[in-house]
Amino acid sequence: LNGAFGYDFSFNKSDIATCLDVVSRGVLLQGCTSFCPTTVSSDSETYHRVLPHLGRRAGSLRNGAESLGAHVEGPFMNPKKKGAHDVSCLRTAPNGLADFGECYGLENLRNHVAYMTVAPEVDGVLEAIPQLISECHIGISQGHSVATNEIARQAHKGGARMITHLFNAMTTFHHRDPGIVGLLSASRGSECLKLDANGVPILEQHLADPDTVFYGLICDGIHVHPNAVKIAYNSHPAGAVLVTDAMGAMGLPDGHYKLGNMPVVVGPKADVKGCPRAALIQGTDTLAGSIVTLIECVRNFRAFTQCSIVEAIEAATLRPAQMLGIERKKGTLDYGADADIIFLSDELYVQRVFVRGELATPDTVRSD
Repeated sequence: LNGAFGYDFSFNKSDIATCLDVVSRGVLLQGCTSFCPTTVSSDSETYHRVLPHLGRRAGSLRNGAESLGAHVEGPFMNPKKKGAHDVSCLRTAPNGLADFGECYGLENLRNHVAYMTVAPEVDGVLEAIPQLISECHIGISQGHSVATNEIARQAHKGGARMITHLFNAMTTFHHRDPGIVGLLSASRGSECLKLDANGVPILEQHLADPDTVFYGLICDGIHVHPNAVKIAYNSHPAGAVLVTDAMGAMGLPDGHYKLGNMPVVVGPKADVKGCPRAALIQGTDTLAGSIVTLIECVRNFRAFTQCSIVEAIEAATLRPAQMLGIERKKGTLDYGADADIIFLSDELYVQRVFVRGELATPDTVRSD
C-alpha cells in the first residue's frame, strides 16, 4: 500500500506521521486490519526520514489498522522494468550489504522494515540476499526484474520467498525461460486448513513450508488479466497473496496525484472492458499502482478463479501472514491470535470490523 486518501508514504515526508494516521484509519474502516506501508524508489534522505515512522505499530481505534513494518520497493531494481519508479533513484549494490545500509540505514532495516523488493540480477543483490535476511531479519521479494529462471531460483534458494505483483514489471513468461514466473512450479506449499476430529484447526497447518513461494496479485482487473490470475492460482494456490498496490488516489475521485515524485493522473481506462478507473504516470500508459481496495480484490479474485469463499479470504489473510512469518498472530482465529476480525456478507461485502477486539466505526475510530 503506497498510500491512500490523498497521502503517499514516499512523497509526504514532512507530514509522514499524519500520513500514516490518515491511511491507517481509513483502510481499517474498509476492512483491512493490518498492512505494510510501502515506499517507492527514493533517495537516501527520504528513507531516513520516513522509515522510522513506518515501522511496526499496533492496531487500535486510535491508530487504525496495524502497521506490520514497511515494504521498501526499490531502488535496487532493474531500470528495464522500472514501472512507475523514478529511474534516477535506482541503484546497484557492488559493495553488498554496505550499499543497502547507505541507502536505507541498517538500523532502519532492522527495526522498521518487514520486507524489501529487489531485482536479483542487479549487481551485488543476489549475493547480499542471505546477509540481508540473517543480519536485518527482513523478508526478500523478487520484482521489477529481468531475472532468468536460474537467477530467480538462486535468489529463492538464498531466502527470497516472495514475488512482488506477479506478471507486472518482470520478464514475460516464456516456455524456454519462464523467468521469475517459473518459480510457481518450484513450490510445494500447504493447500488448505485441516481440522482435527473435533473440528478444531490444526495449528501446524497454518505454518508454511520453508520452500513455499508467495506471489502478490493485484486483482483490480487492470494489472493482471483474469485468465492470468486463474492460471497462477491453479498452478500454486497456497502461494497467492492479494495486494492492492494502491496509491494516494485510493478513496478519492479522478484527478492529479503523486506516487513518490512521479505525477499521476487517475481516470477511466478506455482500453479495458468497462473502462475502469486507473492510475497512470502523467503523459504515459504506465500504470502507477492501483486505486482498488483489498475487499474488492477479494471479490475479484473469487470471480476470476472460481475458488471458494474460504480460499479467497485466505489469500488476503492467512497467506500474507505466512509470507511474513506472523501466522500465529495474524490471518487466523486460533487461540492467542490478535482479535482483528471482519464480518462479511455472503457476497463478501464488509459488515463489521473489529481491531484488537473493539468495534471500528466512523464514530469510534478517532484521532483524539
